[in-house]
Amino acid sequence: MRDNKHKKIVHINEIKSPDDIKEMSVKDLSLLAVEIRDFLINHVSETGGHLASNLGTVELSLGLHYVFDSPRDKIIWDVGHQSYTHKILTGRYDGFTSLRKTDGMSGFPKTKESPHDIYETGHSSTSIAAALGMATARDLANDDYEVIAVIGDGSMTGGPAFEALNNVRQAKSKLIIILNDNEMSISQNIGGLSEHLGTLRTSGKYQSAKETVKGALDKVPVVGSGMKSLLVNTRDQLKYMLLSGGILFEEFGLTYLGPYDGHNMKDIINALNQAKNNDRPVLLHFMTKKGKGYKPAEDDPNLFHGIGPFDVETGKPKSSSGKSFSSYFGDAMVDIADENPNVTAITAAMCDATGLSEMYKKYKKRVFDVGIAEGFAAIFAAGQARIGMHPVVAIYSSFLQRAYDEIIEDICLQKLPVTLAIDRAGCVGADGETHHGIFDLSYLIPMPGMTIYAPCDGPTLVDMMKLAVSKDYPVAVRYPRGNAKDERITGAAFDGNNIRVSSGKDGDILAVGTMLEHAIEAREILKQDGLDVGVVYIGTVKDGETINQNSDFYLCGSEAPYVFTVEDNLKAGGFGQYFAALYENNAIDYDKDDLKTIINIGWPDKFIEHGSTEDLFAKYKLDGVGIAEMIKTHINGRKA
Repeated sequence: MRDNKHKKIVHINEIKSPDDIKEMSVKDLSLLAVEIRDFLINHVSETGGHLASNLGTVELSLGLHYVFDSPRDKIIWDVGHQSYTHKILTGRYDGFTSLRKTDGMSGFPKTKESPHDIYETGHSSTSIAAALGMATARDLANDDYEVIAVIGDGSMTGGPAFEALNNVRQAKSKLIIILNDNEMSISQNIGGLSEHLGTLRTSGKYQSAKETVKGALDKVPVVGSGMKSLLVNTRDQLKYMLLSGGILFEEFGLTYLGPYDGHNMKDIINALNQAKNNDRPVLLHFMTKKGKGYKPAEDDPNLFHGIGPFDVETGKPKSSSGKSFSSYFGDAMVDIADENPNVTAITAAMCDATGLSEMYKKYKKRVFDVGIAEGFAAIFAAGQARIGMHPVVAIYSSFLQRAYDEIIEDICLQKLPVTLAIDRAGCVGADGETHHGIFDLSYLIPMPGMTIYAPCDGPTLVDMMKLAVSKDYPVAVRYPRGNAKDERITGAAFDGNNIRVSSGKDGDILAVGTMLEHAIEAREILKQDGLDVGVVYIGTVKDGETINQNSDFYLCGSEAPYVFTVEDNLKAGGFGQYFAALYENNAIDYDKDDLKTIINIGWPDKFIEHGSTEDLFAKYKLDGVGIAEMIKTHINGRKA
């Protein structure tokens, strides 16, 4: 460890790179941690963001940049939602005024932002595999820098983390894994690993016992192979009897060190130096507190995991919010569970966030939180469905991508009655590329037998959930982040059929889900330009019960020459292209003079950046104004 006689003191606004903190004393680093916490609380209260997780990793981030030399040494943040202090220490103090805003600094590591962001993350459980890949590449190049993966105990429940651990021993490459153990992810951690870590947290004897046993065995003279074998077997038995806890990691080929206090700067620096000086793969176990230093976040880390602007004094959100789609879903699930004892709910570490907390309170045995394991959730649901239950799997759209194969092979192939409740579908705004749910229609539509619903308001979501659980085949209900309209936009209950909202002689807009509001706005704008465009609400994106779909199911009696499809999904492979292919296949049934011109409107073939949803919809011409402009251009044959 560096000589702590240095008296250099650096304040948060003076930090341009990690080098600026390397001559500080341990005491001054602890004071800097307090300053950083105050800064984060005040700035996130204005911009919104991931607060609780970042407050819990301030000292750990300081220690990492104090001991290691980024960007030569590679630090990978699993998920990356806890990297705010890392961003401060790598010269991005000024970026926090635009955190998560349009054209501003991302809330996650981004390689384009800084060379210190060596790997982009946003979903969990990937850091160890990426770190191991970098470590093996380093060894092949005969280089000698350190590779460090920082992963939370919640992310350790994900399958990719175990797959990576399983490859550590055979890779034989030095890497350092930092286990940030705050005893919870977004929802309370569950499962065997959580219990295992709980044992480690309460066991202060692990490290001393290990050293005692090792030292004692090293002193025993070995006489012949029989005695050696006996001693090895005895050692292994002692390990499993006395050294419970870290054995799980030791068996993966890691040297386990800890647990340590993740808020004690001296302990953190000593532990990191010990790992740095070790020539084997090491796992350092740090215990931290989510929301550390801000009582509202400590008391309710779920609320402050990802929060909008809030009042610092009270911890309460600044803007009053209406009822969200997630809340409508949660209420519907309680009603459905009351009526149907065969309905279960499954979620992947997102019980509260997906709206299932009320059902959990009332029907605890019928709600299953499987941890960060989306693929397992799909297979688990298939197993329940095979034996007569109807599971509802509630997962964010961007996270459901991790269960792609399981949805095809385990649910659709067997035609099982599983309902996928896909939260945060479409553009989600501030979280950006890794969290936009703009791919689900593109990967669900091709799945044989899959029915897909898209609500336009809260009551319609309730209708769709009740309809979905009445089916004996797979159904996906996809709905966006944010508040839902309390009144039916179409004026009618949803029964599985698409609904004509208005008619027009110049064209029709087929609007998927909540794009209905944008379509209605576009219709009103076009009226002012003398164009008469109708609107059809597409609530059923695909009816998997009907093998040979007909485009008339979506046209709802359209006689207009132009059809514009609009969706909060990638244009590539989305509803619009699906409908156009259906129409082309059915074209033989139409008079050639009556064939319609079909134009698809959706997100472009790129990863969409972070920003406010309003800004992003406007930028990519998916709001009412943009849709009207594109329609006018096509109908008039000229640019508006």
